[in-house]
Amino acid sequence: MRFVFGALVAAVAVSAASFGQAADEYDYDLVHSSVSFKARFLDISWIHGRFNDVSGKFVLDREDPSKSSFQLTINVDSVDTANEKRDEHLRQPDYFDTKQFPTIEFVSTKVTPIDGGYEVTGDFTMHGVTKEVTFPFVGGEEVEKMGAKRVGFGTELRLKRSDFDFDPQAIGNIGDEAVIIIDCAGVKAS
Repeated sequence: MRFVFGALVAAVAVSAASFGQAADEYDYDLVHSSVSFKARFLDISWIHGRFNDVSGKFVLDREDPSKSSFQLTINVDSVDTANEKRDEHLRQPDYFDTKQFPTIEFVSTKVTPIDGGYEVTGDFTMHGVTKEVTFPFVGGEEVEKMGAKRVGFGTELRLKRSDFDFDPQAIGNIGDEAVIIIDCAGVKAS
């Protein structure tokens, strides 16, 4: 399974100390962030959607990035493809099955600095299945704007729904591969 990121992610949770000071903790900024996706329709076009209810935290230890971590929780019922009938179908057992699997979650297990951001490895849980994923999380520069310290990251994950036990018979008109695009901003927790 190949995971590439250019925009899912993610949010971070770390409580680490560096030289006697705590790492910087940020809350996921829902207003200035998005988790979207796209999948092929009949192999001729892309269907786009987003999740409107996402939360998370990330804490950055810039002195020792290995102590940093990212956490993201997506409320799958908030799926929005701009088509109410399709959104309701995506919530059903043959797709996301939101009654049984109400969230998609990511929790990092390893963070390594790279040029332009971090390489993040962690547990990605969807549809009741957890897989380890690794992706570049681009960004991380802090700015002070709008009365708070802020930081942002982006990534893109390519994954196969069949790897997460989606019904192979339901894959049909919508391709197996989905692209999850994560652009997230964080506000420094007070």
